[in-house]
Amino acid sequence: MSKINEAIHTIHYLDRMSLENKWINNIHPLAKLVVTFVYISVLISFNKYNLTGLAGMSIYIAVVFILGRISLRQSIKQLRGIIIILCIIGIANPFLDKKVLLDIGTVKITGGVISMAILIIKGVLSVLASYFLIATTSIENICYALRIIHIPKIFVTVVLLIYRYIILFLKEVERMTTAYELRAPNQKGIHIKVWGSMVGMLLLRSIDRAQTVYESMLLRGFDGEFKMKSSGESLLKSYIYCIFWIGAIIFFRLHQSDY
Repeated sequence: MSKINEAIHTIHYLDRMSLENKWINNIHPLAKLVVTFVYISVLISFNKYNLTGLAGMSIYIAVVFILGRISLRQSIKQLRGIIIILCIIGIANPFLDKKVLLDIGTVKITGGVISMAILIIKGVLSVLASYFLIATTSIENICYALRIIHIPKIFVTVVLLIYRYIILFLKEVERMTTAYELRAPNQKGIHIKVWGSMVGMLLLRSIDRAQTVYESMLLRGFDGEFKMKSSGESLLKSYIYCIFWIGAIIFFRLHQSDY
């Protein structure tokens, strides 16, 4: 499977998961959105040397992934590209902060090594929290939650269109790449001389497909607003879910020292 097809498969996989009839999926999207926002905000507030605090914050990820029956191993595998980027960003820390903070036998661990580990862990936990939100909440419901908190309609519509158009864009790239490979079967990769023309063609075809998609949405009655049905029972569960996790996260942060 090519990387493009793998990306398309991942997006379809997330869409299918968000539509499954699980109780965590039926929690109101605003509750999950608020909890995710609070979690990430509290997570990044920890000191750059506070490993124990991040260990405690990882409990939320473990619990919600178990409740949502989401494979943590597969999730990390799908997000490996982002994890590699985080490692590249933090790789300079050991050279900038050489102060020794911990001795384990003959091994001396500097502040730079610890801060690099903290940066990577913060990034991974933040991405996993966002992944959980997307895997248990459809993009329409996320947009619905954004409209409840009065995010401008135009921005919410852009979020929806970008998410929905990613698959079309990737399929267009796959189609053009396949066509090029058929015309140059013995060539490895795409020659640099044709990059400009291919990008230009991709842009024109993308604009055309985007216009078609948007016109189809308008013909089906899309007006930028999102509607969702919620029963009283699911609303009660949503309130409990939101209050419990926000309370637990804030309580843990207030009782966690940065030193």
